[in-house]
Amino acid sequence: MRQTWLIFSQATTVALAGYFVVSTLKPEWLHEAPKVVPTLPAAAGAPPRAAGQFSLAAAAQAASPAVVAVLANKPAPSQREIDADPWLRFHFGKRLPQQQRPQTGLGSGVIVSPDGYVLTNNHVVSGATEIRVQLADGRDTAARLVGTDPETDLAVLRITLPPPLPVIHPGKAGELQVGDVVLAIGNPFNVGQTVTSGIVSALGRTQLGLSTFENFIQTDAAINPGNSGGALVDVQGRLVGINTAIYSRTGGGSLGIGFAIPVDSAYQVLEALVKDGKVSRGWLGVITGDVNPEVVDTLKLAVDHGVLVKEVFKASPAAKAGLEAGDVVTAVGGQTVRSPRELVNVVAALRPESQTVIAVQRGKELLKLPLQVGLRQPQTSDETPPE
Repeated sequence: MRQTWLIFSQATTVALAGYFVVSTLKPEWLHEAPKVVPTLPAAAGAPPRAAGQFSLAAAAQAASPAVVAVLANKPAPSQREIDADPWLRFHFGKRLPQQQRPQTGLGSGVIVSPDGYVLTNNHVVSGATEIRVQLADGRDTAARLVGTDPETDLAVLRITLPPPLPVIHPGKAGELQVGDVVLAIGNPFNVGQTVTSGIVSALGRTQLGLSTFENFIQTDAAINPGNSGGALVDVQGRLVGINTAIYSRTGGGSLGIGFAIPVDSAYQVLEALVKDGKVSRGWLGVITGDVNPEVVDTLKLAVDHGVLVKEVFKASPAAKAGLEAGDVVTAVGGQTVRSPRELVNVVAALRPESQTVIAVQRGKELLKLPLQVGLRQPQTSDETPPE
């Protein structure tokens, strides 16, 4: 009996020791691994979107149907035409295109009216013998050129298709702030409609040499060749600008610096072209310069800002109003001007033959002169500093 108990005690001791070792070093051997049953989605396809997930899909879906591809057939430009046109220099440089082969201009446009009016860039359709528009829904139609405005690089087309046409809703470019999220929608490289995102990088960009009247929205949303004339939209899918140009060392792709014409300027041109077939702008008739500390000291001015009048054209609206060389224009129609470019833009926005008041600093004296606005002739640059 004693021997049996001894054997039992020894066996129990060995078993407990073994259990202790296994439970310490390999505890998983003592427990059955739980079965992992994957949770399958209720239906085949992508997993459900997370609650509160940030997305710009709604903005893209609201604006994209109204953005179209524009194809313009045009004869190949000569080297002289390339040298004279900044847009052609941008695309061709010093490389002479094949003269025998007609060019097909690829760009984008935006349907802005149920009547079929389409905004695009002038350089997309300039000189075209035939223009076609392709909608996002697959429809393709010929387009009629309503009018162009080279000084803002805008053009208006019209298409005729059975209603309803998708129409974009205008936003307010004046409410944009640097840092606002925007989308660029267009037809880059003719690959098909493409949406890119970015932010407003800067506002009021001028002196880029792209057009006479410059007040560009700058964005880092990718804009490439073929995006010209397309839409820049806000997070509600509202149109805030017409994509126009990019900064590129080679002319071949985006470097994160793109420019768009503000929607309010574009709609002013649209209204004028649809109504009159041309854009009429105000004219003053002066040659101007900047106001700097040297000018302030020399002329003994009581202000340190404004636009210096260097020369007044004879029989011009400025001459009839009494402006003189050495005057400093500080405001037109109550709107302050601080640079020659601002003066050009403010006067051009006035209706020809309309009456306004121009504020002038003449030495220590502030004058308010009545002005009858003249009619600016296309490509007139008399109010800008000589280049």
